[in-house]
Amino acid sequence: QVQLVESGGGLVQPGGSLRLSCAASGSIFSINAMGWYRQAPGKQRELVASITDGGDTNYADSVRGRFTISRDNAKNTVYLQMNSLKPEDTAVYYCNADAVYYSSRYGRSRDIYWGQGTQVTVSS
Repeated sequence: QVQLVESGGGLVQPGGSLRLSCAASGSIFSINAMGWYRQAPGKQRELVASITDGGDTNYADSVRGRFTISRDNAKNTVYLQMNSLKPEDTAVYYCNADAVYYSSRYGRSRDIYWGQGTQVTVSS
């Protein structure tokens, strides 16, 4: 009952910047934590950054100081500002949300949702 739609991926040169957006829609009651994950070819999916509904953030060591996660609760949207991009940042980036939604069966239900993924390529 909740859909995540991502945008903002693309091709940039090393040192460049990108801003990813992920908007949640549907019968949403509330969204708790939201985050960004990434998966490079041949690699396991890893957490990049997360943010709670209260604004507390957490970052992977590899991106701390370069990436910034933020959210707009009124728009049910999470952002990932990526600066000083490196070739090793190349991956498919996935949006994630821990949400409570209105259920026709149970009134309220909690589930974890994933976006479809957006490609980020950093190359010269």
